[in-house]
Amino acid sequence: MPTPETHAPTGVIHDIGYQRYTGPRLGRRYVVGSLYVHALRTAFGLGRSAKAKIFPWLIVGVVTLVAVIGTAVRAQIGEVLFTYAQFADALSWLVIFFVAIVAPELVSRDLRSGVLPLYFSRPLRRGDYALTKLVALVTAVWLLLGGPQLLMFIGAAFTLDGGAGAVWDEVLDLVPGLLYAGMWAVLFGVVGLLVASLTGKRAFAAGGIVAVFLMTTPVAGVLSVMPSQAVNELAGIAAPSTLVQGIGIWLFRDQLITFDGGVAGMPGDFGPVYGLFAVAFVAACVLLLLARYRKVAAS
Repeated sequence: MPTPETHAPTGVIHDIGYQRYTGPRLGRRYVVGSLYVHALRTAFGLGRSAKAKIFPWLIVGVVTLVAVIGTAVRAQIGEVLFTYAQFADALSWLVIFFVAIVAPELVSRDLRSGVLPLYFSRPLRRGDYALTKLVALVTAVWLLLGGPQLLMFIGAAFTLDGGAGAVWDEVLDLVPGLLYAGMWAVLFGVVGLLVASLTGKRAFAAGGIVAVFLMTTPVAGVLSVMPSQAVNELAGIAAPSTLVQGIGIWLFRDQLITFDGGVAGMPGDFGPVYGLFAVAFVAACVLLLLARYRKVAAS
């Protein structure tokens, strides 16, 4: 019988310098923190092209200019053009457009580019991704409204007569304004991010966000002229913007007493109803957002 030929091995293993990673493994908390910082920077176009910075910093410039004008008028003639809470109300329409641009940048781009599997290949849960993006958007909106309020406070603190007592009174006016700005940020942020998460096309997401806010406000206006007084007072819960205004009038009436609120009669005696409805509404939006990303992960 013929003997089988002996073949010499032809494969060669080359050592090209790969080494096992022996450094610290930072884990889930570090990933969440990095994602939050990245999302917050994205909201203001930081670390991106000049084109990405135009819109967010234009909005920042407008709200800052309004704050500077109010501070200058108060310093010159001693007249308060608007309280801190009224400042947030007066510029809330800018928040709509800010959210409409920023929310799609935070989530729609990731959906369209298909990078979510890369995110989830790390120790990052689906809920972590959604909640971190939401917290970053809420923070960005709060900074948009709260930053100019702090500027107004600093300007007032250096021009007030009455010493530490007057400054303390100013602090007591500032805190409700910052809390009220936080309400705007939470309501608008959760609605905007939920809508943006439904599509990978940024233009569609932006249009949907604007439509949700602008189309629900007339509904509240129609309900406010119904024959029933109870319906008039509850009309504000029909739209996110009037819902926030109703809660603001209920909690911070002294700071918003001269502001009409957009819907006559609200909230009347239904202030607690507005508060409970807002909590339930935010919770429902968060649950829908988490469900949306569980579906994205499954697909």
